[in-house]
Amino acid sequence: MSGLFSLESWSTVWTHRESFLLGLGNTLQTAVCALALAFIIGAALGLMSTSGSKLLRIIARIYVEFVQNTPLLLQLCFLYYALAFAGVSLGVIRTGIIALGVYTGAYMGEVVRAAIESVPKGQFEAAQAQGFNYLQRMSYIILPQSIPVMLPPMVNQVVNLFKNTSCLYIVGGADLISVTYSFVTGASTGGAYAPAYIVCGLIFFVVCFPLSTLAARWEASLKERKGRVNPGLKTAAKKVELKEAA
Repeated sequence: MSGLFSLESWSTVWTHRESFLLGLGNTLQTAVCALALAFIIGAALGLMSTSGSKLLRIIARIYVEFVQNTPLLLQLCFLYYALAFAGVSLGVIRTGIIALGVYTGAYMGEVVRAAIESVPKGQFEAAQAQGFNYLQRMSYIILPQSIPVMLPPMVNQVVNLFKNTSCLYIVGGADLISVTYSFVTGASTGGAYAPAYIVCGLIFFVVCFPLSTLAARWEASLKERKGRVNPGLKTAAKKVELKEAA
């Protein structure tokens, strides 16, 4: 039954397709909710990292360094097992949402910070000279220019988050990987290893590949657009220099 080309194995997978769809649904639910949390955390960290407050910058740096330099599995196990022993039970899905949101939020924060810092300093100075406060500068001047820069790497983080939902398997989640494992080890479905894992991999590929392709094309488009703008700026600068020399 375990052969790759065994019709019986593929038939078993097709018969229990609802199990895979259930796993996909739980994975998407976890990913979407975690993504919303990651966006909030990332935006807050990005703004804190670029603010004028040294304390806020330090707090953001500590958060990012701690989260990025500790394994996601450790954070997930802490939330699920350590809190359970303390009498706080969040459940698998909520644990996954919080762990993935907190973890991805650190990377989102770095994306936001880098995008804001990519805006020329003259834009900050001009906005400040106009009397705009920090929030007004960010809302009207800086963020509209930095959003196109941050979108491609953010899409990549979305892909990583979706793939990282597989970590829920460690705490016995109902995600796609966990459902696949339960399927191949089940009493009535066990044995169809190759077809089950191929189907699971294809589902991840179908979701992640279009997003990865979009991010790559988006980034290439931005670089091309920037390449078209820079020569124009250089030409304008030369004209100003020549005019001043005359």
